[in-house]
Amino acid sequence: MAGGTGDKVDWRLAAPLGLTYLAFFAAPFAILLGISFYADAEQTRLGLDSWAKFYGDAFYLKVIVDTLKLGVFAVTATTLLAYPLALLFRAVGPRAQRVLIFIILMPLLTSVVIRTFAWIVILAREGVVNQTLLALGITAAPLNLLQTELGLVIALTQIEMPLMLLPLLTVMNQMDQNLVDASRALGASKWRTFFRVILPLTLPGWIAGATLVFASATTAFISQSVIGGARLVYLPALIWQQSMVVYNWPFAAVASLTLLFTVLAGIMALGWLGRFARTG
Repeated sequence: MAGGTGDKVDWRLAAPLGLTYLAFFAAPFAILLGISFYADAEQTRLGLDSWAKFYGDAFYLKVIVDTLKLGVFAVTATTLLAYPLALLFRAVGPRAQRVLIFIILMPLLTSVVIRTFAWIVILAREGVVNQTLLALGITAAPLNLLQTELGLVIALTQIEMPLMLLPLLTVMNQMDQNLVDASRALGASKWRTFFRVILPLTLPGWIAGATLVFASATTAFISQSVIGGARLVYLPALIWQQSMVVYNWPFAAVASLTLLFTVLAGIMALGWLGRFARTG
C-alpha cells in the first residue's frame, strides 16, 4: 500500500554494510589522506612537501606511467587470447566445455605466489620458453625474459586470464546465435561478423573482465617484484619501499593515494568506453 509501512525502507538493514565500509575503507582512507599532508618522515610538521616531491620528480611520474602501461598491456594481451578461447568454448560440445572450464579455473585454485615462482622457471635463460625457441631455431641465443616488461606481461597474462575469461564466457553464452547466423547468411565475413555482431554483444563482459584485469595487474605486488625484480619499479613496490624500508610514511601515503586514483581512473575510463560503445 502506497505510503504504508510496506513502502518504507528500513535503513537498519544496511547498517552492517555501512559500518563495515566505514571501518575498513572510509576510516583507513581518511587516515591515509591525513598522513599524506605531513611534510616530513617524522610527521612533526604539516605541509604539501610530500605531494610536491612526488609530482615534481620525473622519476615518480615515470613510475605512474609505467604502472598504467602495465595494466593496459595486461588487458590487451588477455583480450587477444580470451576472445579466441571464448569462441572455442562456445563452439565445442558440453564435454569439451567442462574440460575447458577446468583448465580456466585451475589457476585460481593455485596460489599466485606459486604461479609467479613457476614463471621464473619457465622464463629463465635455461627455461622452457628459451629452450623451445632455441630448438626451433627462432633465436640463436637465450633471451633475457626475466626482469623485463615483456616477461612480466607474459606472466600476468596467464595469471589474470581467468578474470577476463569468466565474465566474457558468461556474456557470450547468453548471445543469440541467430544473430551470428543471420550475419553470415547475409554475406558478412567471419571478421566482419565478429566486429559488427559478436564484439558489440559481448562488450559488457569484456568491460567487466578488463576492469578486473587492469585493477589486479596494476596492483600485483608479488608478480611485479618477483618477475620484474629491482629493475622495474611500479607503484606497489614504491609504496612498500617507502613504508617498510625508508619509513617515510607521508611519501608512501601519497604514492598509495596515487595508486588508488590511478586504478579508479582506469576503471572509470573503461566504464566510459562501455557507455560510449552502447550509445555510439
